[in-house]
Amino acid sequence: MDIVLIILGAICILVGLVGCILPILPGVPLSYAGLWLLQATSKVQFSWKFLIIWGIITIVVQVLDAVVPVWGTKVLGGSKAGVWGSTIGLVAGLFFGPWGIVLGPFIGAVAGEILAHSTEDGMTLSQALKAGSGSFVGLMTGTVMKLVCVGLMIYYFVAALV
Repeated sequence: MDIVLIILGAICILVGLVGCILPILPGVPLSYAGLWLLQATSKVQFSWKFLIIWGIITIVVQVLDAVVPVWGTKVLGGSKAGVWGSTIGLVAGLFFGPWGIVLGPFIGAVAGEILAHSTEDGMTLSQALKAGSGSFVGLMTGTVMKLVCVGLMIYYFVAALV
């Protein structure tokens, strides 16, 4: 049974890593579930303090991941359309390799701002670029936070098994 739990935990950790980049998957909570699956084995026993701290970190990172892109967009004059465009750009960018992942959110945010404001107040390209930058920086900040968090969980998962 321990081997099954370890394999399931490893799958959760790896799917969680992918979830840091794909906005559809809850990356950090999946990786945290992987730690709990490892905890359920007779081979590894994390302390309760360790599990509680990582639970709090998981919650904080999830909340920040939702708030930071919106905050970045708002600070630089963007709208929800910029955030949505950035998210769609990220997903579309996955099909174009590393450059797509980096440029997709920015292009999507700018396109979202231009499309949303083309009939309203006629947002200029420079305003859309500024708002798109905020959305891009916020989205990338959230992604980096998630990657660091899951990277540390992977480290603890592997270290506990070695």
